[in-house]
Amino acid sequence: MTYSENSSEIKSPLLRKPAPMGREGLGEAPRISRLLDALQRGVYEKEEAIRLSLLAALAGESIFLLGPPGVAKSLIARKLKFAFRDGRSFEYLMNRFSTPDEIFGPVSIKKLRDEDRYERLTDRYLPGANVVFLDEIWKAGPAIQNALLTVLNEKVYRNGEQEVQVDIKAIVSASNELPADEGLNALWDRFLIRYEIREIRKAGSFVDMITDTADVYQDNVPDELKIGEAELAEWDAAINQVAVPAEVLNVIQMVKLRLEQHDTEHPEAPFRIYDRRWKKIVRLLRTAAFLNGRTEVDLMDCFLLPHALWSRPEQLETAREIVAETVRKHGYTVGLDILPLRKELRELEEEVVRETRIPNVVLVETPRPVDREYYEILNNGQYFDGNRLKRGDFDRLGIDEETALNFYDANGSLVNRLKARKSADTPHTLVVNYNARLYNFPLLTDKSEKKEFLYKKPHPLVEQYWNDRTHALRRYIAEQKTHAEAHRPQAVAHLRTNLFVDAALAKLVEANLQEALTQLDELDLQVDKIKHLYESLR
Repeated sequence: MTYSENSSEIKSPLLRKPAPMGREGLGEAPRISRLLDALQRGVYEKEEAIRLSLLAALAGESIFLLGPPGVAKSLIARKLKFAFRDGRSFEYLMNRFSTPDEIFGPVSIKKLRDEDRYERLTDRYLPGANVVFLDEIWKAGPAIQNALLTVLNEKVYRNGEQEVQVDIKAIVSASNELPADEGLNALWDRFLIRYEIREIRKAGSFVDMITDTADVYQDNVPDELKIGEAELAEWDAAINQVAVPAEVLNVIQMVKLRLEQHDTEHPEAPFRIYDRRWKKIVRLLRTAAFLNGRTEVDLMDCFLLPHALWSRPEQLETAREIVAETVRKHGYTVGLDILPLRKELRELEEEVVRETRIPNVVLVETPRPVDREYYEILNNGQYFDGNRLKRGDFDRLGIDEETALNFYDANGSLVNRLKARKSADTPHTLVVNYNARLYNFPLLTDKSEKKEFLYKKPHPLVEQYWNDRTHALRRYIAEQKTHAEAHRPQAVAHLRTNLFVDAALAKLVEANLQEALTQLDELDLQVDKIKHLYESLR
């Protein structure tokens, strides 16, 4: 894998040509949507937790729920059981005195006595279930934790001398705390999805929850929606065939790079995502694509990444920001050749300005501020005291109506108050009413040169030439817009129908596409401005 500092993308030999996008042969999305609706019925503000739990189960992974007691963590696991035909669940509240017998089943006395074999009776315990809920998992002892490692990672339970392939679809674990001991890191790493679950926040949902009398533990999933063993085997094979296109792999690699940079800059709170977890993440994205009825992963699926990246709740927002920024920056786009168009527009505008504007230098006279606050009156010594007035007072004067005006001496002391107005005939001149007579007093001014422009109408042949060029530019912009619409990635069509990701995030995926279209609109407007510039001189 190589990364160039001058490039915004990582290039890898793993990048392959995207497979055709579509839903051919993958008609499970409507069914999964109905299944999720059934599982979520009667459970308030836990929709995302249920969706992620089902996704984890169908990806062959486990989920950890972090939250206080009484926020439906065990209910989610019980609901998840109803998604499977012949669903068998096992639940256990761990404590530091829990024994392997309570989790994996008691030792068979008969086999131990008759065959001298140490085996457990597992049918009604964890190895015999297909949906498992382990509450307060970090309180389990080392013997239980070690056995769980192989169950979580390999779906294998070592029962005596035998390695038994367990039929567990999902292990949902929960706690109101994170593992405090580094010795639990191996077990913690086995939970691919981590989700912080909270109490109900919306007033309406809370009222609905406390007044709902339905039995939330009842199986309300229609039999035709339940998932059977044969289907799971077929789906498992099909998920492995889901393509991971170049843009998705690029986003994953860029996120990985950003996380490594974060770990270097913040060694006190590192993410530490290693190879096995990345491989499982890709499997999770493939599963999400398959369940959405697609043959390849899209960039919306990438918004599942944060749930698999954080180790501490405070890292979740950072992970979301990194993923969102990466998807927005490296999202879907279309090949538009805009730079030559910008160059031609700039050259045309410069030519129009050069041919229609003639520079002209004029002498400009402006009042000179004295001590910042005052203007000075000239030729006043023979009339009345006070040769200064405040700048603001002069600026507020009109040319028709006289206003009482304060006059000051060189020290800034008020020495006179007379009626005055601005001259209507001579700029920067004060007309003062003194002893029933009007006197004109010019202000002290500065003179400077100012560059102005005179505008001339272009020759008809030149104007026709410019019309031809603007018409050609407009036609080219229209062609680019048509090209952009015709070559929009097929994935864009279903960004807002993802079963596991908030539809509002689609705007980040479309950001590059929208920016390209916005740039074309801006260039089209620039052509109009150039055309107006020379046509307005008629």
